[in-house]
Amino acid sequence: MPPLNRSQFADLRGAGLMIVDALAGISRIVEDMHTTIQRRPLPLGAQRTRPARGITGFVYRSVHGGIRLAGAGADALLAPLSRLAPPGTRSPAHEAMVAAVNGVHGDYLARTGNPLAIDMALRLRGQPIDAADPAAGLAAAGSPGATPRLVVLVHGLCMSDLQWRRDGHDHGEALARDLGCSVLYLHYNSGRHIHENGRQLAALLDTLVANWPVALDELAILGHSMGGLVARSACLHAEQAGQAWLAKLRKLISLGTPHLGAPLERGGSVLDLLLDLSPYSAPLARAGKQRSAGIRDLRHGTVWATPLAQATLPHGVECFAAATTLAERAQALGDALVGDGLVPVASALGRHRDPAKALPIPKSHQWIGHGIGHLELLNRPAVYAQLRAWLGEGAPVAARPRRMRASPTIQP
Repeated sequence: MPPLNRSQFADLRGAGLMIVDALAGISRIVEDMHTTIQRRPLPLGAQRTRPARGITGFVYRSVHGGIRLAGAGADALLAPLSRLAPPGTRSPAHEAMVAAVNGVHGDYLARTGNPLAIDMALRLRGQPIDAADPAAGLAAAGSPGATPRLVVLVHGLCMSDLQWRRDGHDHGEALARDLGCSVLYLHYNSGRHIHENGRQLAALLDTLVANWPVALDELAILGHSMGGLVARSACLHAEQAGQAWLAKLRKLISLGTPHLGAPLERGGSVLDLLLDLSPYSAPLARAGKQRSAGIRDLRHGTVWATPLAQATLPHGVECFAAATTLAERAQALGDALVGDGLVPVASALGRHRDPAKALPIPKSHQWIGHGIGHLELLNRPAVYAQLRAWLGEGAPVAARPRRMRASPTIQP
């Protein structure tokens, strides 16, 4: 068995820290439930939390302290070994696992400085691209060089840039081959708030466009699932900060993006509310609320820290939306309730009965595919054919000063 490299040691440290925090959290939930049962409150009402007393309290304090002490000792042992290990990278399977962990607990990982937390970066074939010197990164990744057309792909929740490849197909590679454009992939912590990732992406794109090796005529962004929300948030941040890259953005495409929210996350919030009704189950609700900020943002498709800019699209940019449904033919009820298995058709297209809440995406820029699931948006030929048509059609939109439709004055 080959020795562990530096990346693998860092991940081992991160996993150890997560386990310690999880055990500490479980022990506190058990303590809360224990003390609640001892006090025998009414079955409904607010929970009154306070530490256990006497011998019981001493036992729980000993358990909490023992967990923290064991965790600190293990991390103190692994930290120097990590620094001594040879450099190396993660395998694609390992990357996928870390991306999934970030999607579920990414805000916690970032907040605690856990080594598993993903730092946002532009990548190509898994290799980092320095936005301040993209020419060097493109050469190191084996790219033939920069072109005047650039497409940036933004992945969804619990995924990584490498997972744009599915069943041997990668939309980015196919577009680069068929349209002769340059492609880059965003790699980010999908468990953070969408507006936080949007702000960071906006700054990254501003640096990239300013340092692109050739004159950039056209920038397009393609977002899958949560990636479409992150892209819209980046446009909002760019408009508010007056960033120059937005003037280069010509097309914004979303694939299965929950612009109006995802029902599964709404169901999770309802379960939290029900558990909070009783002091006996309230500790379990606290455990359920540990899902990441990114997941909670999917409840309503939140792209900003406040709801003021929810129905906003970048002015002067052609916006397109693709939705799919598991039904083999159009079925109003199935499309509304099931959609692609995760996102209903109306949410993916930004359609709402209230015009003030609907996204102003022209019907001619909307597409619905049947018999296609959420992840199949990444590899089905019909989806790629539509992407190629959208990105390949028409001349670039003439450059003009950028502002946002219905753009309020908002603060990050």
